[in-house]
Formats: sequence, C-alpha cells, structure tokens
Amino acid sequence: MPDRQAGRDALYTYVVVAILVAGLVQINITLPAVGHVGSALVSVLFLYAPMIVLGRRKQDLYYYGFRAEPIKRGLVMAGVTMVVVFPLFVVGYFVFYEVACHSKLLAHLVPRGMCSQYGGLDALHWPAWSWSLDTEKKNVLSAGFVLVQMLVVALPEELFFRGFLLGLLEKRFPPKRRFLGGGIGLALVLSSLAFALIHIPKEGDPRNLATFFPGLVFGWMRSATGSIMPSTITHGASNILVRALQLAGMR
Repeated sequence: MPDRQAGRDALYTYVVVAILVAGLVQINITLPAVGHVGSALVSVLFLYAPMIVLGRRKQDLYYYGFRAEPIKRGLVMAGVTMVVVFPLFVVGYFVFYEVACHSKLLAHLVPRGMCSQYGGLDALHWPAWSWSLDTEKKNVLSAGFVLVQMLVVALPEELFFRGFLLGLLEKRFPPKRRFLGGGIGLALVLSSLAFALIHIPKEGDPRNLATFFPGLVFGWMRSATGSIMPSTITHGASNILVRALQLAGMR
C-alpha cells in the first residue's frame, strides 16, 4: 500500500534542501583543503538532511541504501554499466563537439568557452596526471580531483537523491515494472528530475538539465541492488571521465 507520508516527507525535504542549495552555491569562496566553500556546504547538507528526516521517521540509513552490500552484485553492475555506457559516451562526446563547434546554429549548445578550448580530433592527447591532492590544479587530472568527485560529490548526492529521496518515493509510488530488478516508474522519474533541477542554481545553465538521464541510470542501479554503492562508483567515475575528456581535447 502506498505510503503517503513518505511522499510528503520527500517533497518537503526536497523543497527545503533546494532552497538552501540555491543560496549556498552563491558562496563563492575557495579555501585550501576545502575548495569551493559553497559546494562543500551543499555536500554536508546532502549528507545530514537524510539523517535528520529518517531519524524523525525512526528509520535507519542502512535501509535507504547507505551500505555496500550486496558487494559483488554492486561491483558487477557498476562495472558492466561503465563498460557499456562509457565507450558510447566518449564517441558521442567527440562527435558532438566536432559538429557543434563547427556550426553557428549548434554552437550555443556547447558550454560557454569550450569551443575556443577544443582543439579537434587532431589535438587529442592523454590528459596530464598528478598525484597531488590539490583540487585546483588547472589542465591536470589530479588525485585530489578524483577523491573529491568520489567522496565529496558522488557519495553525498547519491545518498540524498538515490538513497533517501528515491527510497521514499518508491514507498509512495511503488514501481509497477522492473528491469533486472530495478524499479521503472514514477518514483524513478521524479527523483531524476529533482536531481537535474538541483544542478541549475549554481550556474543558471539549463543545459545542466541533461543530468536527468544519468540520474535515471543511477536510480535504476540503486533500486536493483538496494545499495548506493554501484551508483556512487558510476557517478564519480562519470564525472572523472568528463573531466578527462575535456583535458584530452584541449588545445
């Protein structure tokens, strides 16, 4: 039976969090070992909001995906998803820039300033790597960047959107269809839409709504395994891949 209170808790929490995020991302201060202060506070918000609400519901984060089990199934699902999706994304990425950056009509679809940095297929090269923990290193893929994407970006976002929000929404709107164990339904769509909308305030760029589509994949993984581990790995790896591709294509 649908849990209407779960739906209300999901809605009210998301509205409050979205308002707070819109304000926090405007804090344009960068500190050593912290990075962008506003983004760091958003990550803390994504971690603590579920704890507070689930505490009031007398429920444990464990049952909302904050666990590694099933480890083998989760790792296999993350690995297979990346093997299937990432090559297609890489091809699509360079096809898009090759076409869009040479078209006056499509150039506005490219993030601001990217076409001036994009050197074309002839300029492709392996991105420079650094073991530095400095997340502000420019034109370099660093160990610090990788750690931040996994632990400060992907983990809090997956806990909030796929663990907490999708978990509540599936109680309110139980999925009527499943694919390889993952629920396909209104809850998945709503959680992915919420994920996409939260990316708008920082830059005000409507192109960030495209995050709706990976949100569907991450949500399906969470629903199929009951854990945010596979979606966290895939989410973080996706962000790292995008950065690597940007560096690989720069002049």
